[in-house]
Amino acid sequence: MIKVKFPDNSVKEYDEGVLLSEVASGISEGLLRNSLGAVVNGEIKGLQEPLKEDSEVRFVNFDDEEGREVFRHTSAHLMALAVKRLYPDTKFAIGPAIKDGFYYDFDTEHRFAPEDLEKIEAEMKNIVKENPIMERFEMSRDEALRYFQEKGEEFKVDLIENLPDDEDISFYKLGDFTDLCRGPHLYDLKKIKAFKLLNIAGAYWRGDENNKMLQRIYGTSFEKKKQLDEHLERLEEAKKRDHRKIGKEMDLFSFHDEGPGFPFYHPNGMVLRNTLIDWWRKVLEKNGYGEILTPYILNEALWHRSGHWDHYQDNMYFTQIDGEDYAVKPMNCPGSIIVYSSKLHSYRDLPIRFSEFGLVHRHELSGALHGLFRVRAFTQDDAHVYCLPEQVKDEVFKMIDLADYLYSTFGFKYDVELSTRPDDFMGDPKSWDYAEESLEAALKERGIEYRINEGDGAFYGPKIDFHLEDAIGRTWQCGTIQLDFQMPERFELYYIDENNEKQRPVMLHRALLGSLERFIGSLVEHYAGKFPAWLAPVQVKILPISDKYNEYALKVKDMLMDEDIRVEVDTRAEKIGFKIRAAQMEKVPYSLIIGEKEAESNTVSVRKRDIGDEGSLGTEEFIVKIKEEIKNKIN
Repeated sequence: MIKVKFPDNSVKEYDEGVLLSEVASGISEGLLRNSLGAVVNGEIKGLQEPLKEDSEVRFVNFDDEEGREVFRHTSAHLMALAVKRLYPDTKFAIGPAIKDGFYYDFDTEHRFAPEDLEKIEAEMKNIVKENPIMERFEMSRDEALRYFQEKGEEFKVDLIENLPDDEDISFYKLGDFTDLCRGPHLYDLKKIKAFKLLNIAGAYWRGDENNKMLQRIYGTSFEKKKQLDEHLERLEEAKKRDHRKIGKEMDLFSFHDEGPGFPFYHPNGMVLRNTLIDWWRKVLEKNGYGEILTPYILNEALWHRSGHWDHYQDNMYFTQIDGEDYAVKPMNCPGSIIVYSSKLHSYRDLPIRFSEFGLVHRHELSGALHGLFRVRAFTQDDAHVYCLPEQVKDEVFKMIDLADYLYSTFGFKYDVELSTRPDDFMGDPKSWDYAEESLEAALKERGIEYRINEGDGAFYGPKIDFHLEDAIGRTWQCGTIQLDFQMPERFELYYIDENNEKQRPVMLHRALLGSLERFIGSLVEHYAGKFPAWLAPVQVKILPISDKYNEYALKVKDMLMDEDIRVEVDTRAEKIGFKIRAAQMEKVPYSLIIGEKEAESNTVSVRKRDIGDEGSLGTEEFIVKIKEEIKNKIN
């Protein structure tokens, strides 16, 4: 017999090997009907899986993230079976659930086209009507290899050959499609009522550009058609907000084959970027940060010492200077450490807070590049704080407060994750445990809700990550706070304590904008290009009704420029309706219409973006109004 503990702390006994479906059914048929799977001792399982030991069990439905994962993982297998029926010579790679959907990678001579997605969807619907059972079974390693070798499924053979020796090798059979898979899956398919195949992309096997290029089909699925329709509407809205499209329309930035992954900023984009940096620089100064700037290229020996050579080399660029080996920095921390080490510090000096808008370069695979969200060169609003052990908690609190101030300024909600020790970590587990406990204690003391993201810490320390939610509910990982005991040890950092002895400082890393490029991309999509007045590249557009009023328009322009308001005059020989529409298309916050009445009375007729006519104001009165809006960062 085994004992099963449920979320209400009740405990029941069952025969070893009892299926999760049987456990759910024994509680109530309603629970079985609504459950998509279960979380067993922290691991997601399908209802067709057995319990072999004492377990804590929580059944999940579509409202739970784990339930959606089971649902969409099964949807990927449903799509794979449809592809197998329609294109029998296809070889199969992997098909996981992802956020908001699923994908499967295929190797086939047939080149998938958008019209094929409709055929595959139709076949998926036929399969759901047949309602085949998803059967789970296990094989030995030799049997599994033989099975897939005979079928010519080279990708499955590769996966099996790279599994740990002690791994249970499980399979799921759906109709005539048998897949190597850990699961979890739905027991049957009748719950998958609403799905949509979205697009086709290329993907290298195992993400390695030296491997074969496969065809990837993305899709999404829901329990109800209404949920699917709402999701598709959000996707359409996201397309309209795509920062690459808006960036081109607003002349903010561009991307070119001469520098793939390296963004080119245009004048409007530089106004946006510099406005953001200038504001944030003043905020940091008020919060006790001294700004530094460190070189982009440093010698190879430094990167050996920092641990980047062993843990991050594949993401770095290298060069030679005077016959010596150098690396382009992928992170700013070693440069900051050199600045700290350049003079002697007393315990009375700590905490020392260095900020740096540091340009870093990281080698990303070409297939992973995505606008400003995934680039090869980006600027971080990095900061490194060197402090006493007893100061750590207060410094983390200050960073959390700073993050809250930053994100609330733009109207972002956010979630918090605590990312723990990765497999490829540097240092000893004890110091990692202490660092993780310190960050967790700070979050708990502040009463901040958070989730654990196992194994996603930096190689030198755990971190608190901030995930921003934008205007249409999407999330972006931007800010991070990291606690590091490793770098001070490796670089032999010290301060002189009250007993005149050397002691190690604790090092905190933090970037709250994160990547400036990613943050700007997020802002473009969050606002759909309609930036608040304080951020807008052009804050005011002056629109004279005819060239007779250009002189007065230019006079108003000079008055606004004297108050540091970013302004342009549209002197084209076009009708005023055309000029107004053009200003709206350019998403300028304010348009000032100028005609005979305004010129005679020293006024302007004000139009506000998305609101329309706000009436006539004296020019000085309008200047006071917009300056107040800019000062208060009104969204």
